[in-house]
Amino acid sequence: MIEATNIVKRFGSVEVLHGVNLAVSSGEVVCIIGPSGSGKSTLLRCINYLEQANDGRIKVNDELVGLTEKDGRLVPMHDRVLCRQRADIGMVFQSFNLFAHKTVLDNLILAPMKVRKLSRADAAAAAEKLLGQVGLAGQGSRYPVQLSGGQQQRVAIARALAMHPKVLLFDEPTSALDPELVGEVLDVMKRLAAGGMTMVVVTHELGFAREVADRVVFMDDGQIVEQGPARELLANPKEPRTAEFLSKVL
Repeated sequence: MIEATNIVKRFGSVEVLHGVNLAVSSGEVVCIIGPSGSGKSTLLRCINYLEQANDGRIKVNDELVGLTEKDGRLVPMHDRVLCRQRADIGMVFQSFNLFAHKTVLDNLILAPMKVRKLSRADAAAAAEKLLGQVGLAGQGSRYPVQLSGGQQQRVAIARALAMHPKVLLFDEPTSALDPELVGEVLDVMKRLAAGGMTMVVVTHELGFAREVADRVVFMDDGQIVEQGPARELLANPKEPRTAEFLSKVL
């Protein structure tokens, strides 16, 4: 479902991704862990073309993301086509990124109406069902400021699901939450994983990774140091750097 090949990303003179390769199968849940500044979030943003890699290619569902071939070379695709692609690659951010001036319902229906061309009535009906699925039935008329952080993040997940994505990317979705609110967001993510959603999750929640992930990827200094089955890697890492990191966070 996702194939990232030799991804290099620089910000100015600083190279933050050094030829990263990652493949994710359909229905697989992959958790990416590692210290701050290791390139985890940058890799996620490259998959969604929120950041354009300086080198390498990314395919989602066997389609190049953000680029198209023209006269034998790769060039950025038209924004309209990119928007269609992004509709298939849902993204849930650390800081929710909800529109504060819009109600919960309006946050959910905006993209389906603009990109998928759904009618307001159809988009609203689908949104109400999604709010029920994330435990927020009847909350559509409220504004983000009236919700807790955990509720806002569940709205953000519902908003991503409203586009019927093929893949969901989570960028540390619980790190901005108070500890008592983390569980309600992780419960929603667990249900999505159980339902077969392809998910790539940048997270510090190692308990979640152990329980839900099919595979854990450990990144450090802009590269993948080690990856393997979640329980196996977390219990018995083979690389010294992975073991060092886990000894400090487990």
